[in-house]
Amino acid sequence: MISSVHESPATRRRPRRQTPVNLKFDIPFFLAIFTLLVFGAIMVYSASWDLSFYYYDDPSLMFRRQMLWLALGLVLAAAASMTDYHYYRKVIVPGMLVTLGALLLVLLRSEVRYGAARTLNSGSFMPSEAAKLVTIIYLSIWLYSKRNQLNDISFGLVPLGVILGAVSGFILAQPDLSAAATIFFLGGLLFFLAGGELKQIFVLLVLAVFVGWVVVQIHPTGNKRITNFLQAVDDPTQADYHVKRSFGAFLNGGMFGTGIGKSTAKLTGLPVPPTDSIFAVIGEETGVAGTSIMIGLYLLLLWRGMHIAKNAPDMLGSLMAAGLTLWITLEAIINMAVMVGMLPFAGNALPFISVGGSSLIVSLIAVGIILNISRNSNQPNLNPQRTSNALDGMRRGYRGRSISRPGGAPGSR
Repeated sequence: MISSVHESPATRRRPRRQTPVNLKFDIPFFLAIFTLLVFGAIMVYSASWDLSFYYYDDPSLMFRRQMLWLALGLVLAAAASMTDYHYYRKVIVPGMLVTLGALLLVLLRSEVRYGAARTLNSGSFMPSEAAKLVTIIYLSIWLYSKRNQLNDISFGLVPLGVILGAVSGFILAQPDLSAAATIFFLGGLLFFLAGGELKQIFVLLVLAVFVGWVVVQIHPTGNKRITNFLQAVDDPTQADYHVKRSFGAFLNGGMFGTGIGKSTAKLTGLPVPPTDSIFAVIGEETGVAGTSIMIGLYLLLLWRGMHIAKNAPDMLGSLMAAGLTLWITLEAIINMAVMVGMLPFAGNALPFISVGGSSLIVSLIAVGIILNISRNSNQPNLNPQRTSNALDGMRRGYRGRSISRPGGAPGSR
């Protein structure tokens, strides 16, 4: 009794230990995205002021619109980074149905711009961009749930072909050949990472190539782009006008560029400099040095994104992080390769840099999801028996086996 009387209030009333909120994430990945966004904002203003003045009599209008999209995208990215990626298992089916409905609405509304019907709301929203994000999440969840049955063709390859065919079919009808090809490629890659047999992937690849060849032969735009590309391969002087103007921009930029804002190609006929051709503007204004740094940032993004996938808490996180990272990187590779004549014209945006609200927002949401997977990877109590290499495990007998988790099955939340 005496000891209890002299006991200090701090001793008698010890506060409960509160579990701190984990805000840790992959810093190099975050810095790569942040740097690309800052650099992109600078280049958007440089590449858009002339076009913005010509169309809207306001040299900063396109830049201000892009900054509004950036602000919205950052809010959504922050929300995605705080949302447990397992939550998407509850909402992905309605999300996919809404996405397919939006793609169908594009065809019904038929807002034709630049020879294609791809947008809604007077060109302000492009559902095919959202379809890439939703399809990657859907396939990651579907492949995770079917991981024990992937090598059964009736449960693996056939349903995968139906899923990819449904989404790609709507997109091809717009037409948007590059978006459809991107979805097919990423679907096959995720199937491989999830543990699908190589012979099934080969069948899927052959089928995709055949369908793509048929579409290109039938569709005049695709046929023209392939023909122009092959002519340029045989004789660079026969390259498309767009490629010639892009080459001129890169040659004028040299090693260190003409300086930010001093591009002449954007003023003398380079098509759509703030969107598809912004890489050419970057090449002219920052030179080989600037473009090399930008490419290095995308490589850093790829490395850290795959590192996050490798160390994800479970197979679902690995598939999702890998798919989203590869998608963003693939978009960048296609855009840059087109501008230097290495691929036919595809119309892909340069992620985080090109003008375009749909591309910027969905890319930032993808970044938020990857950051959430990274944050979950840093929580020691989430999965103490986590495999040390989830992606390698998916290819080396990991398929069909789940990662144990206290209190329930993997991904049961």
